[in-house]
Amino acid sequence: MAAKAIEARLRAEARQIRDKYLAPPHTTDFGILFVPTEGLYAEALRRPGLVESLQRDLRILVAGPTTLLAVLNSLQMGFRTLAIEKRSAEVWEVLGAVKTEFGRFGEVLAKTKKKLEEASSTIDAAEVRTRAMTRKLKGVEALPAERVGGLLGALGGDDDEAQS
Repeated sequence: MAAKAIEARLRAEARQIRDKYLAPPHTTDFGILFVPTEGLYAEALRRPGLVESLQRDLRILVAGPTTLLAVLNSLQMGFRTLAIEKRSAEVWEVLGAVKTEFGRFGEVLAKTKKKLEEASSTIDAAEVRTRAMTRKLKGVEALPAERVGGLLGALGGDDDEAQS
């Protein structure tokens, strides 16, 4: 008779825990019924199908003084693993965004390279023209510096501005 009363009381406590504390997804989908003495825990384990029924039907795990620490440690490891998985998903998302942005960066870099190549070819063309003009002017006699300043000043240039 006492064994039946213990079983009924454990089922009632498990139902109370489920009703009061389990509200997935806001909480875990299981609860823990802590039995404070090893004798009572052993009696719960001795009742055929009781512990399994509480786990299956009510989602309540029965733990005694010696098993509570092991249960809590495994829960902690599970939650850490879950947190790591969540963070790794976030990292993959950031890496995806970086990959997309890196593609855009490559396009901008290619455009910049093209512009630099255009500028370089323009400078090369100017050098070619400079050499051609230098060859044509080889036969022309150079003027004294004081006359150059007067002539170029008359064209709108100024020695001070040309040097700065």
